[in-house]
Amino acid sequence: MATTNMFKTAALLAALTALVVVVGGAIGGTGGMVMAFFFAVVTNFLAYWFSGKVALMMSGAKEVSEEDAPWLHQLVADLAQRAGLPKPKVAVIESDGANAFATGRDPEHAVVAVTTGIVDILDRDELAGVLSHELGHVKNRDILIMSVAATIAGAITMLAHMAQWALMFGGFGGRSDDDRDQGAGGLVGGLLMVILAPIAATVIQLAISRAREFSADAAGAEINGDPEPLARALEKLEAHAHRKPMPVNAATAHLYIVNPLGGLGFAALFSTHPSTPDRVAKLRAMSRW
Repeated sequence: MATTNMFKTAALLAALTALVVVVGGAIGGTGGMVMAFFFAVVTNFLAYWFSGKVALMMSGAKEVSEEDAPWLHQLVADLAQRAGLPKPKVAVIESDGANAFATGRDPEHAVVAVTTGIVDILDRDELAGVLSHELGHVKNRDILIMSVAATIAGAITMLAHMAQWALMFGGFGGRSDDDRDQGAGGLVGGLLMVILAPIAATVIQLAISRAREFSADAAGAEINGDPEPLARALEKLEAHAHRKPMPVNAATAHLYIVNPLGGLGFAALFSTHPSTPDRVAKLRAMSRW
């Protein structure tokens, strides 16, 4: 399953990159394609270095010392040792919502964040399952992958907005005379690109997010040594999210172990996470192997 999800992720990232180039070509022809590609490279570099700090800031997570939360640090340290990872930093979000996420550009700069509410509804074994899932993200370098996907999707949306302005002021630049002579047909094609490209980018980005959640579930179950505590935790967290959605920035929703906006009922295609029943079923199938 992990190999399948990795191939799926690679294919989706390639599709996102191709979409950047297509949108750039629509704006400025061959030159626009080259500029769009380099724009994607620069934005991905920025995402690599700064996405972790931005995620912590946007979520209101505060790093806690071993003196502040000794039991939490010890649990994270034990699980990180099992996973063969450096011990990540630990952060806490003051919130009644029950959730957790990991961030950081690589295992050496990882941070695991939990809400104060998650401790109230999960027992220690279930919390260990959740933390193992987050360490699975760290081990698989999912944080970087999802940050890159989100950044490319944002770049596509920005380029589409540029194309919209280009259409409003006389059409796309860098196109040949034949292209310009297409008249209404070219205008309709341009409008479709402006409308559909950001939607396609969002759908692809969210598909990547869902694939990485399945992989992190499998990795977390292996780290913890038992998939059942994570399965129970997911059921509890999903029910809690529907009762009390967590007020988070939608741009960070994909980071959390369950969709913190779950109470809003997103369509499956536009969900940041696979359905919890599907995740639980896969975990419990693992326990029967």
